[in-house]
Amino acid sequence: MPHSKFESKALAVPSGRLSRLARFGGMASNIAGGMLLDGARQLAQGKRPSVSDLLLTPANAIKVTHQLAQLRGAAMKVGQLLSMDAGDMLPPELAEILGRLRSEGHHMPQSQLNAALNAHWGSGWQQRFETFLFQPIAAASIGQVHRATTKDGRELAIKIQYPGVRRSIDSDVDNVASLMRLSGVLPKTLNIAPMLAEAKRQLHQEADYQREGQYLQRFAELLADSPEFLVPKLHADFTTQSVLAMDFVDGVPIESLVDAPQEERDRLMTLLIGLLFRELFEFALMQTDPNFANYRYNTSTRQLILLDFGATRVFPPEMAPAYRQLMQAGLAGDRAGARQAMINIGFFDEHALQRHQDAVINIFELSLEPLLQTGDYDFGNTDVALRLRDAGMAIGEQRDFWHIPPMDTLFLQRKFGGVYMLASRLKARVNVRALMEKYLSTSAA
Repeated sequence: MPHSKFESKALAVPSGRLSRLARFGGMASNIAGGMLLDGARQLAQGKRPSVSDLLLTPANAIKVTHQLAQLRGAAMKVGQLLSMDAGDMLPPELAEILGRLRSEGHHMPQSQLNAALNAHWGSGWQQRFETFLFQPIAAASIGQVHRATTKDGRELAIKIQYPGVRRSIDSDVDNVASLMRLSGVLPKTLNIAPMLAEAKRQLHQEADYQREGQYLQRFAELLADSPEFLVPKLHADFTTQSVLAMDFVDGVPIESLVDAPQEERDRLMTLLIGLLFRELFEFALMQTDPNFANYRYNTSTRQLILLDFGATRVFPPEMAPAYRQLMQAGLAGDRAGARQAMINIGFFDEHALQRHQDAVINIFELSLEPLLQTGDYDFGNTDVALRLRDAGMAIGEQRDFWHIPPMDTLFLQRKFGGVYMLASRLKARVNVRALMEKYLSTSAA
């Protein structure tokens, strides 16, 4: 199905609880009307469509995508996460449409932007700047980014949160969950309450820009010994809970390097995979949002720019040893050891059916392919991602085994998957085994 090119527009963000609820109600009514028409058409053809088949159509996915893009805030953020985490469980066309939420965003009109900055910085804030570009350089789910130059000559990138985002998080998550329940995608027996509570907690943290600024500084400290990375400097005098100011740094989108020399693509993914292992095994601190937009590349300095630390997560002390045990067992071909490690982590419990346990262990063993190879692993010449998707879909169809692992594990797996997808996109060749080996011994703990 051809899709029209997305154009960012200046659309006011619905900030009131009632106005946002009305948007959800309108979305549900619109979709319900389409379902009735589609259902009547299929019944006339002698078919007996299910509610899920009627709801999960490209037309409805486009309606949902457009509405979430206009709502922004937690509603759009949850849609983005669904497109990444549940994308493999949906028909490819629907996953593609929902995936547009990761790169498309409308921005606030200037009147709403001015009102927001007056509230955060006080009236007369313009006098502190030599220039302030009102056209955003980026617009995402929770905020939009503007370039500015202060009177004292600092070049800044300023992220400004959409009005009402913080107070609408809980209701937005509940409303999106209701739409998911209505779709029949989730089995009624699945208890998603812990996931919803964690989603709300995580989104409240991401909406706290002062917290994000602290992690921006923390990662700059942790990577001070790695000049290959560039973390923008925080400017605390312009930062509030809803405004984040940092150095403006030049860079190109990392996924635009698909035609860069092979050596450079290999170097960048070696850096990112190495950073992933450092975050888990050394820092116990991870930026868990794998969105490609969080990485840029400075072609002059050859530095990898790290952006957006709102989804930073502190891992408990037992996390790294548990994954070390799992990796050791997997690389040794010890299925019994891998099973016990998975139970310890929470992928499944000891009472799960043996066929379900075997299915999860099989997926884990398949994911080890880059680590099992000695020397460079060619991410651009493998179908392991498709095989992992097919295996995941097969498990998803077994609704008696739908199980939500611990939240730390979910966020870690999301980051692993995102880095793998980027490596595949760039067709990189990386010696993953060499990067991991130093963390496998007990002495590395």
